[in-house]
Amino acid sequence: MRGRLSHPREKGGADTGPSPVDRRKTGSKHHLICDGRGTPFKVITTAANVNDVTQILALVDGIPPITGRPGRPRRRPETLLGDKDYDSNPHRRELRKRRILPVIFRKGAPSIQGLGKLRYVVEQTFALLHQFKRLAVRWERRTELHDAFVSLACGLICWRRLKKHNP
Repeated sequence: MRGRLSHPREKGGADTGPSPVDRRKTGSKHHLICDGRGTPFKVITTAANVNDVTQILALVDGIPPITGRPGRPRRRPETLLGDKDYDSNPHRRELRKRRILPVIFRKGAPSIQGLGKLRYVVEQTFALLHQFKRLAVRWERRTELHDAFVSLACGLICWRRLKKHNP
């Protein structure tokens, strides 16, 4: 049994769960926070059945300090734009305690004109992240391996942007 898994029929691994939209097949989901230009700051991998709103504080707290300017480095954004999936009054209060202005649209409210332009930045970053085929379909059973590939992909995205703006 050298080189084989002890239970080859086991699928998934940590951070996988039944998908609510894909016939309850197990899977995982990426949660992403980025700046206004689409540079990824933090990506979290969770099971497919985890609500987006539960990860908002972990994403905000995971933003690394922004360096380069004189003075104390800023750790948090001034405002946070989110779609209706992130609508939660307790999370709004927590963001305000952290001095972040939440611009999160309410569930049941009519859609705001022009939101697509703002949402496009995040969707474009997801598309850049999932162009790496290893991330579009999760093959790794171990979450730490998958997260390492996600970090590598984010580093490549940032490097390509720097290379494009500084020829």
